[in-house]
Amino acid sequence: MVNKDRLYRALDLVLEHKAELEAHLSKRSGELFAIDNEVLLYDVTSTYFEGEAEGNALAQRGYSRDHRGDCKQVCIALVVTFDGFPLGYEVFAGNTHDSKTVQTIVDAMEARHGVVGRVWIADRGMASADNLAWLRQTGRRYIIGTPKAQLRAFAAELATAKGWRAIRDGIEVKLARWPGTGETAILCRSADRRSKEQAMHDKFSRRIEAALARLGRRIDSSTKRLDAAQVNRQIGRILQQNQRSAARFAIALQAADCPAGFRLEVEHSTAFDEWAALSEGVYLLRSNIEDWSDEQLWKAYIQLTQAEAAFRIQKDELRVRPIWHQRADRVQAHILVCFLAFVL
Repeated sequence: MVNKDRLYRALDLVLEHKAELEAHLSKRSGELFAIDNEVLLYDVTSTYFEGEAEGNALAQRGYSRDHRGDCKQVCIALVVTFDGFPLGYEVFAGNTHDSKTVQTIVDAMEARHGVVGRVWIADRGMASADNLAWLRQTGRRYIIGTPKAQLRAFAAELATAKGWRAIRDGIEVKLARWPGTGETAILCRSADRRSKEQAMHDKFSRRIEAALARLGRRIDSSTKRLDAAQVNRQIGRILQQNQRSAARFAIALQAADCPAGFRLEVEHSTAFDEWAALSEGVYLLRSNIEDWSDEQLWKAYIQLTQAEAAFRIQKDELRVRPIWHQRADRVQAHILVCFLAFVL
């Protein structure tokens, strides 16, 4: 008779064959469907526990993609092919930063599937200086997203019209050299993203202006001296709650002959507006691939949506979340079964 307990015990037997199952499924799928696993897309997600999971060292609190910071979790690093076929995964402690998973997952996948010609594609969470140096030194090829703050190094390229090429409706790309390393920098400008970022800047600017106007009226109508330190903390909270547009405002408390002892002075930063005009809608990639066109590089990176789609399927349709198991081995086996279900 098949019951729940027998099925749980079967999980214990499946787990020890994880690496062999991944390798077999990859090989067999390649034979049946001509799947190309030379370009690999890599992303990390998290899945949370119900219960304390006290016996599982990997169950830790960390950044939750499920918006369940109140629960312990594990992180799952998933690798899919360019066409979205899941190739393999590894499980990490729930408090592991994305960048700390790169070397482990690259070594594990290459040990199972080989190294020749492989290109790794990942988002900006993996783009630490140590990871990039390691990938270059070991001869791996990659396309990786970068934090938007690094766009500042390419202000001249953004401001120059020369070199931009339209590769899709609403998408322009420009290639440049990464300072210090000689990598290829891929500047990508999206009309849709520009509209979205402009709208967000405008929304947060309006919120700041409304909050500062209320604060200014309260200061002006005060009949007693106010504590400047307390008012500055209020200003700090306003800016913190609207960080995307906080740098647009230069705010000061100017001494004045009034009951409050000061007035609120607000100016707009022209530097913020000038940079926003250049950078809104732009994102930055970096790569050490020399023989691909700008369109090939952009198109390969955009395929990361395949990995994101794989996570959505595993979480929502295959119910990898939440995890009810408390034993560490059963947790690993639960994730493996969800992975196998997705592959099949």
